[in-house]
Amino acid sequence: MPSKVSCLYLLTVVCWASALWYLSVSRPSSSDVGQLTIPIRKSPKNTTFSNIRTRSLNPHDFGYLINEAKKCEAEPPFLVILISTTHKEFDARQAIRETWGDESTFPDVRVITLFLLGRSTDVVLNQMVEQESQIFHDVVVEDFIDSYHNLTLKTLMGLRWVATFCPKAQYVLKTDSDIFVNMENLIFNLLKPATKSRRRYFTGYVINGGPIRDMRSKWYMPRDLYPDSKYPPFCSGTGYVFSADVAELIYQTSLHTRLLHLEDVYVGVCLRKLGIHPFQNSGFNHWKMAYSLCRYRRVVTVHQISPEEMHRIWNDMTSKKHLKC
Repeated sequence: MPSKVSCLYLLTVVCWASALWYLSVSRPSSSDVGQLTIPIRKSPKNTTFSNIRTRSLNPHDFGYLINEAKKCEAEPPFLVILISTTHKEFDARQAIRETWGDESTFPDVRVITLFLLGRSTDVVLNQMVEQESQIFHDVVVEDFIDSYHNLTLKTLMGLRWVATFCPKAQYVLKTDSDIFVNMENLIFNLLKPATKSRRRYFTGYVINGGPIRDMRSKWYMPRDLYPDSKYPPFCSGTGYVFSADVAELIYQTSLHTRLLHLEDVYVGVCLRKLGIHPFQNSGFNHWKMAYSLCRYRRVVTVHQISPEEMHRIWNDMTSKKHLKC
């Protein structure tokens, strides 16, 4: 008799297969929404913060549509992985669950994996994500429109979740669904569970740059939104790691910091206000790298990895641990 998990997984596959005709039809996606979501004023939910002395500029009072509030209750994790994703990326999420995001990979190190989403403008996609959440219990959704221009809200949602529901975690990785993460390198060579936890720690691929004023650019920054000629040092949003105490610090700072649509730049602005300087780490790559076993053993993250590549890389690396470079 098939197991409950097998049946549930089969149900998910059937649900997604039956919706292929729907997804194949050309229709506006959430990425077409070009403006920041205007918050609807609601009473804050699940908020534990009490040290706000002034009126919030960005109250971030979006309610949870899907939450995993009890995921950290049993035992505080060593690492929380926050993965920014979109509704249609089920294959990517499943590949991560079956490879580097598998919470059971390291029996002696507790890892929690969460996928972060906003609300889709497509009702069917919202329903499909809700079904997925009921099976895997690793999805968190807040009530803002899921779009490229709202990636900052998505990251703030993750920071708020850690500060509220998992404050005793030691470290947090924020990354995207097209990233391959070398978890052994990240956990044992960079974070080192046997050592004392760091505080006010932030690392990744540090970028020192300035705003792009060309309106045709994906990273266009209007002068009236950010008048300075240089950004503070910031880590590429493709992947960065920080001590869990920084989650609440950034979230609290964001409440009084003008929102920017470039998520990684905005986090850098908050870090500057906090006096936290991000450390450069060459293991974080925000570009695609051709695969070789020895090369990927040295990295922490690699960008633009498809679900198929993720499985292939993971299988090769786990089956050849005995080989020397």
